[in-house]
Amino acid sequence: MKGKSVLIGVGIAVALAGLAAGAATSGQDKYTLKVPSGLAFSEFKGYDGWQTIAVSNGGLLAVILGNPAMIEAFKAGAPGNGKPFPDGAKMAKIHWNPKKNDGAPGQPLVPASLHDVDFMVKDSKRFADSGGWGYAEFEYDTASDSFRPGTTADSPPQANDAKCGFACHTIVAKQDYVFTAYPKR
Repeated sequence: MKGKSVLIGVGIAVALAGLAAGAATSGQDKYTLKVPSGLAFSEFKGYDGWQTIAVSNGGLLAVILGNPAMIEAFKAGAPGNGKPFPDGAKMAKIHWNPKKNDGAPGQPLVPASLHDVDFMVKDSKRFADSGGWGYAEFEYDTASDSFRPGTTADSPPQANDAKCGFACHTIVAKQDYVFTAYPKR
């Protein structure tokens, strides 16, 4: 009986080690992705630790984050002070599909599954023909736990290059092509 227990224990340990090894090797390194002729996910490494600029609810729930250069520019009054955002300023917008939290007072909408991540970077030389900004959008697939660059089949359609967001952002050209305001804290 003791030998059988040891054998079962070894079998479980081998199975768990196999699962752990599979988990470590499966999945995607999102930082290897790049929008064709455009931005790479790796240009935004650490985005999930950036400071919050604002939140939004346009059907999807979103948090808009900024790197230190972006936050400092907002704090200095950009773009309302007439100064553009500096080169190197970056924003990330994380979208989630919403769900109602029935257990919380007021049943608020909270993030459910990840939907996509959008990025913007200010680089006046690299993106001179798109207001100085480069854009990227990466759709998330829950089933495969992976990202892919946005395409023209997505909503909104993405043109698969660093200018994919420029057409939408031209309506806020006077705000240096940035929709998001930095609300009072």
